[in-house]
Parts: sequence; structure tokens; C-alpha cells
Amino acid sequence: MKKENIIKYGNPVLAVLLVAILGTIFTNMGLDWLDTLDKPSEWLNKAIIPVVWSVIYISFTIYLLYIAHKEKMNRTLFWYLVINGILNVLWCLIFFTYKNILLGLATININLLSSFFLVKEVFKTNKTWGYYLMIYPTWLTTATCLNLAIWILN
Repeated sequence: MKKENIIKYGNPVLAVLLVAILGTIFTNMGLDWLDTLDKPSEWLNKAIIPVVWSVIYISFTIYLLYIAHKEKMNRTLFWYLVINGILNVLWCLIFFTYKNILLGLATININLLSSFFLVKEVFKTNKTWGYYLMIYPTWLTTATCLNLAIWILN
């Protein structure tokens, strides 16, 4: 395989892996703390959360590989992807590691808004991928509601 192809296809995979690994590390630092908090009676099963995030990360990896193969990524899409990755990791750090529920809520709201801009940008070039990647803002909406509920109850 050519060096250019390794970079072309390796960078998207590494970027998603970096976000996933950092998010997981920061999340794991606060899972015991999360167990001590009051939560709504309709709380999600713990097993669902990593499955959904895995689907999201795999979806974005496949999408980024598709873009690397089929077309050139525009600057706006690139920056929305970067911003969403940073906000995703930042929320995990703030909420789980620093245990700051209110600042976490502010961060996840910004992330949620940014995720809609990201998917809107994807729709401009590929409607099928736009619909498929709606899982991300849909899941962030759920996570935002759960963050809000924890803030209200604690």
C-alpha cells in the first residue's frame, strides 16, 4: 500500500479512535461517582450506552473512509468534525472526570447544537449519509436530557 493511502485512510481511523479512547478514559474515571447520583426512574441500561457509542464511532469511521475514497472533504465539514470530536471528549472530561454536572450540561448543549450543524453539512453532499449519521444528534439529545435530569435531581 502506498504511503499516501496509509495517511489518507489511516488518519480518519486514528482520529475517531482518539476521540473514542479519550472519551472512554475520562468516562471511566467517573463511573463510580455516577453510580452515587440520583437518576430518573427511567434511566438507560448501562449496557446500551457503550453499544450506541460504538455504533456512532463505527459509523463516522466508515463515513470518513467513504469520503477519503470518493471525494474531497470540504473545510466546513472538516471543522465541524473536529469541533464535535473535541466537544465530545471535553464533555466526558468535565462531566465524569471533573464531576461538574452544570458545566457538563452547558458543554453537551453546545455539542448537541454543533452536531446538528455537522449533520446538516453532511446532508449537503450526501443525503443517505446525512440520514444515517442522524444517530449522533439523536443520541446526544438523549444524553443531554439525562445530563439535565441528573443536574435537576442532584
